Amino acid sequence: MVLRCLLVVVVAMTTVTCDVYLHGPRGSNNRLNERGRERANANRLFDSQNNNRGGYNQGSLIYYEGSIVNIEWTNQHSCGDPNNHCELVIQYMCGEFTRDGTTTRTIPERRDQCENWNCDTDLEFGMHENYAYYRNCKNRQRNEGLFTADQDLNRDDARSTRQNPNGQRRGYECPEERDYYPYWGPTPWMDIAILTNNATTERCNYYKENSENVLGRFYCKFPDEYLLYREANNRGIKTIPITQAECEDTNLGSDGAGNAFPSPEWVQADPFGIPPPECIDADWSRDNHNGNGLDGFPNQYNWTVPSHTLSDNCVLRLRYNITTGEFKEGGFDPELDAGENAAQNGDASQLDVSSQFDLDEDEAEDRGYVFEGNPNVQVFEDVDVDLQLAINTAQYGRTFQDRTHVFAIRPKPEGTEEGVSIFNMNVRGKRGNIVQVYPAVEYDFAPNRVQMQTGDYIHIQWTGSDTNPGNNDGQGRQGTDRSNMILIRNITYDKEGALFEQTSANEQQGQWSSNYPIMIENTTSFMGLDYEDIIAAALIEQTQFGGDMEELDDAGTYYNMGLRQITTPGVYNYMCTRNNNFSNRSQKGRIVITTKPFVQKKIGVAGGEMELPNGDARLRIDPEALSSAVLFYIEESRGLLGQSTEEESETRRKKRQAGELPDESLDEDLATEDDADTGSKASDIISVYPLELKLEKTKAHLRIKYDAQASDTTFVAMVTDQGTYASLPDSRIESMESGNAQFMISGGGKYQVLKYPYVPVIIGFCILAIVLLALVIGLFIFFKKNPQARYRVKRIFGGDV
Repeated sequence: MVLRCLLVVVVAMTTVTCDVYLHGPRGSNNRLNERGRERANANRLFDSQNNNRGGYNQGSLIYYEGSIVNIEWTNQHSCGDPNNHCELVIQYMCGEFTRDGTTTRTIPERRDQCENWNCDTDLEFGMHENYAYYRNCKNRQRNEGLFTADQDLNRDDARSTRQNPNGQRRGYECPEERDYYPYWGPTPWMDIAILTNNATTERCNYYKENSENVLGRFYCKFPDEYLLYREANNRGIKTIPITQAECEDTNLGSDGAGNAFPSPEWVQADPFGIPPPECIDADWSRDNHNGNGLDGFPNQYNWTVPSHTLSDNCVLRLRYNITTGEFKEGGFDPELDAGENAAQNGDASQLDVSSQFDLDEDEAEDRGYVFEGNPNVQVFEDVDVDLQLAINTAQYGRTFQDRTHVFAIRPKPEGTEEGVSIFNMNVRGKRGNIVQVYPAVEYDFAPNRVQMQTGDYIHIQWTGSDTNPGNNDGQGRQGTDRSNMILIRNITYDKEGALFEQTSANEQQGQWSSNYPIMIENTTSFMGLDYEDIIAAALIEQTQFGGDMEELDDAGTYYNMGLRQITTPGVYNYMCTRNNNFSNRSQKGRIVITTKPFVQKKIGVAGGEMELPNGDARLRIDPEALSSAVLFYIEESRGLLGQSTEEESETRRKKRQAGELPDESLDEDLATEDDADTGSKASDIISVYPLELKLEKTKAHLRIKYDAQASDTTFVAMVTDQGTYASLPDSRIESMESGNAQFMISGGGKYQVLKYPYVPVIIGFCILAIVLLALVIGLFIFFKKNPQARYRVKRIFGGDV
């Protein structure tokens, strides 16, 4: 039986080893605390395939469950671009003995080289995956159904792959698992997200349904007594099969006393039992450029830290997979398997290249259009000159990776309010100028821009190292990382240096273009933080009394303010006073705090949903509704939507005539302006951005909570991106019950549930009023004409009538 798997094939230029780097949280690239610019051991924990100069020295952080971690990275060979197919797989794991270690040496494979004959518990050595995991890998049968091109794999176990044909060991990582996703055997890695060039429903559903988060893996389980006996007697074990039939047919023999070992079992490991990973379109990045994305900021993913795994020993990894057009479907082709491999050593692989050039197989081989190492190709049919291509089939395609240092996931402090967001504010980068630190980066706050709502929490903390290269540029003691956080001086005239418009009714603190801090007083407002917190963030060492703090040398590399709830709206621009010269400038950041509830999320071709933290609105985008990823932003605000004034309508008309506004194309089923219903508010206004975005109305759904009486008539109104007021027809309303209105939308805009009293009830009240009035008038006339009757009533009730 040949196992089938999704082969994510990847490619890179064969002469380059400088490919994917995590910057937030700090990626290690196998570094520990080296004082040189290059890492000491590329095989310490994992196979990165990256440049020796990449990575940051050890430094750990604490993340609270439910908090938002901004994951930032750079990748060299593009993503979201037609030049190649790219996929980024983000995962994390936690383990009792997962650690950074204290030596740059690789953890031994021989247990007699570790303290107490147990490498798992020898804290000197760094360790992610454990020894049992690697032992299983090195003895497990290699998946011989995989495409290996013309590579000669030296081992028949899971250590040898097309990228690692010699079976080189790095830590306790399993090379086969590293190179393929989703892997068919049990792993310790929990999926967070897959970012892909081709986030189709088919592909994303495949990833979600086959993630180990939700689907347990079958494997052949050898009995513990057999494994312990063989290891105690320094003997190898039999090859572990990867099919059920071969597993159940395996005879493990007997021990020295002739006692037969139990037979292996084909068992299914439990899934992690957590939600499937998110699958979205990858952000664009260009070739040969370890730099920012389209918007001038690093490509990033916001991870909400789960609560199902609480541990002080966690690590995150990012794998970067790329492939060229020589492979169908970007490697997502079930026919790409061992049948395309070279028939024997020295032959070219049988991957079909000829049909891509309309050549028959013989002509393709004669002219060099075959998939093999460094082929000579005859480009011109009538010119007998060959050109050599630089192709290494071990790297066509290819996987790169980076991993963080160990971090902690802890429960939220007691008393933390539920239903609000927790944002992490950290520092990325290391000491040195851009040339000295590359492919790492210089100092910056991470994330550099944050938007929050009053009532949210912020967790300000950062870490660094005292063992950076001694001759790297920077302020303060050589080799040291230090940061602080202090407001920049205030604006001296309107919007000087400001990059963003100020939010409504919010005061902006700090002039972005300045390099001087504000003069802080007891009344200085910084997000509503206590004065003691403002001092601590600026001076780092809260217990400092005198001493040398000008350049923060006496402070430690780690600072943790703890969780703080934000109470004061505003736009706050802040800086670091130490890393502010022309070698490390400029370490600045901005926090925008609004009073309006909001949520922001990128949704791609596979669809997705997003909800305001307070639950007042939820947007759902169906699969295939979008042709590419869109960054959606939803905001809740007070007010009442209504028809445009004559002045507003005239202004829009003039702007269209002047070409300042395009002609507005409205859905035919919408009633607009004077033809639209109006009413009083039953909900707040929900704004969906981008306002100008157009969607197929049957594939986008918005739910809004509202408050109305049973006797009210409710409906949904909207204002388009150009300001046109409209009411939605009943055909758009999917449900309107229990205070929840769900309806189909055809794009961005401002939406609100409105109400007016139910017409039949109004008519009923009017009829009743008329009847009562007629009765009163009738009685008045009757008593006027019949005084005796009036007298009798007066005697009965004792009053005047």
